[in-house]
Amino acid sequence: MADSHAKHHDYHLVDPSPWPIVASVAALGTAIGAIVWMRSNMGTPLFGMSGPWLFLISFVALCYVAFRWWADVIKESKQGDHTPVVQLHLRYGMIMFIASEVMFFVAWFWAYFDVALFPSGVFQIENMTQPIGTVARDELTGGHWPPDASEYFQHTFDPWGLPLVNTLVLLLSGVTVTWAHHALLEGKRNQLIYGLVCTVVLGALFTFLQAYEYGHAAFNFAGHIYGSTFFMATGFHGAHVIIGTIFLFVCLLRAMKGDFTVKKHFGFEAAAWYWHFVDVVWLFLFASIYVWGAGAGAGAGH
Repeated sequence: MADSHAKHHDYHLVDPSPWPIVASVAALGTAIGAIVWMRSNMGTPLFGMSGPWLFLISFVALCYVAFRWWADVIKESKQGDHTPVVQLHLRYGMIMFIASEVMFFVAWFWAYFDVALFPSGVFQIENMTQPIGTVARDELTGGHWPPDASEYFQHTFDPWGLPLVNTLVLLLSGVTVTWAHHALLEGKRNQLIYGLVCTVVLGALFTFLQAYEYGHAAFNFAGHIYGSTFFMATGFHGAHVIIGTIFLFVCLLRAMKGDFTVKKHFGFEAAAWYWHFVDVVWLFLFASIYVWGAGAGAGAGH
């Protein structure tokens, strides 16, 4: 009878947790709060609500849930619940998550290339039953890409200026996180910490330079098809850089506490995979939007 509740398998059956349902409610509140905030800025409140308060409260709750949930996962690992089989499945989960992120960015690349490759023509907009109207892209772009100058758009960025510097910064951060990874595999904790410090600093530098670039853009988000596709693609990438930097900063704190070992370091490995994914996405953004999408002679005068 003593062994009736003993564990005879390599799988981890998690304890009951409040975080899934709380995270769902917080995520729903964040989404609705963002819509309320945007609608109130347009002068059309939703459900009689206005302002950023629902969004901010829900977002803070979501961050708190994330912190507590991942703290529980770390606790489970220290208790020995993350067997080799469980670690393998965690890796599968991270791979599938990154695959979903790839498809997320495919949508923004699709939107950009759709208008960049087909800047002219008339497109019919329809709902399930009848046509709603037409959109003449010639009126929005001048029939070519990059679009004609207007009150919303003057010119594209010079890809060989700040965008190139940002590319080198992000590529260097990929080198430093790889250095940290190899140091961990070789049991060199000091080099692991140095590599993570360099990566976090470079990630923060990239975000700062991106914000500076946005502040000096010769176009804005609203009122123009180029600005909307540019800022949606590069802006979501910037959000991923911020998330990845926080991810790696947490790994740095854990490395300083001695949490990671040569055989058990999935938390760091997941962060490194995510960071390399962010690097690769930026290379595609730089090549397609900044270089190819800049047009002939873009670097000459801007």
